[in-house]
Amino acid sequence: MGTQCRETLPPLQDLKVTIQNSCLVFPNQETARRESMFLSNIDRVLDFNVETVHFFASHADFPPQTVAEKIKDALGKILVPYDFLAGRLKLNAKTGRLEIDCNGAGAGFVVASSECTLDEIGDLVYPNAAFAKLVVNSLDSLEKDGKPLCIIQVTSFKCGGFAMGISTSHATFDGISFKTFLENFAALAGGKPLAVIPCNDRELLAARSPPRVTFPHPELVKLQTHLGEDQPSVPVFDATQEALDFKIFRLSSSNVSDIKEKAKTNPSARVSGFNAVTAHIWRCKALSHSETQDPDRLSTILYAVNIRPRLIPPLPESYTGNAVLTAYANATCKELQEGPISKLVERVAEGSKRMTDEYARSAIDWGEIHKGIPHGDFLVSSWWKLGFDEVGYPWGCPRYSCPVVYHRKDILLLFPDIDDSNSVNVLVALPSKEMEKFESLFHKFLSD
Repeated sequence: MGTQCRETLPPLQDLKVTIQNSCLVFPNQETARRESMFLSNIDRVLDFNVETVHFFASHADFPPQTVAEKIKDALGKILVPYDFLAGRLKLNAKTGRLEIDCNGAGAGFVVASSECTLDEIGDLVYPNAAFAKLVVNSLDSLEKDGKPLCIIQVTSFKCGGFAMGISTSHATFDGISFKTFLENFAALAGGKPLAVIPCNDRELLAARSPPRVTFPHPELVKLQTHLGEDQPSVPVFDATQEALDFKIFRLSSSNVSDIKEKAKTNPSARVSGFNAVTAHIWRCKALSHSETQDPDRLSTILYAVNIRPRLIPPLPESYTGNAVLTAYANATCKELQEGPISKLVERVAEGSKRMTDEYARSAIDWGEIHKGIPHGDFLVSSWWKLGFDEVGYPWGCPRYSCPVVYHRKDILLLFPDIDDSNSVNVLVALPSKEMEKFESLFHKFLSD
């Protein structure tokens, strides 16, 4: 059926990257000064960096040195409409809230080179630990006024290709708004106007006054914080200390279509690719659990839902902040083992449908009262349809775009395939025995 479990050669561990120079880049013209930017309750629990790498083939008209100059110039330009990116995170002593100090302290820019060629790196889809060398999230020389919210590193390869590594605080963007940022960045790099005017008003997602929690929120858990302190930086799931196997399972476009067909309750029913794939990997992950074989054990899966079109009135598509909330679905192990895939897809779809305007506002208000983070057995993080590799720069679209990932047992990642946008790669990290079970179930449920 075209399914593959990628067994790759040992990943290249040293890209032989040398940093040549680094500097701060400032807005290239005066911006409308404001003291600080309000962060919503979604933004302020995301105080950690997201690192992405965008690989480009060589281009005769754009050697890496030229590209680096254009990227640096575009960074200065984009810090005008995205002025908050030149600021710094700070805790407001009066309110106890995390916010962005719009002090114009600048974004980071780094030029580096690698002794490798793109072909020597090999399979770009395979999230290589060495990719961490292609992005910088901290440089002492850039942090005299605090840690930059955005650092861009341009790394040239011996073949003339290059990588653009971008590190941003997750408090600044979600995946959708980061895609818009990239489109605007590409436009400015090509001497064009902004593709989209960004909406920087985070107060659109402020809690109601007084806050009203009108739904139970089992997908969220409270954290203990001291009075007057904002939410500490805590990951959704703690990194396990166990030794983990690491594999990528590829679902071809025909595999995805087959799962969708099996999930239909009637011939005219519409099933999304995300819901179908998520239901499939949910049952594999839950049933591979080594500790409990209890058929009545409840498994809870978490996944992000874009709330922009769900609010009343809808948020602008150009909203720059985090406008995704965590949806959940649950089922017993018996239901996951024996139930038809259609029922599991319905559970996933119900989690998304639950995210109405009132539910979203209730979740935001819950964060105002309790503070906390998403809570479940595991999270599906999807980069599948974000389309970072569709952004057209003056030197072309990326050969591939991906996040720098760190192996986490309780986070399953969905990535686009390099050749077929309707295929999907599922990145899994599990202890050896659980991985064996996951792989067996993955193929079994596909062939049922």
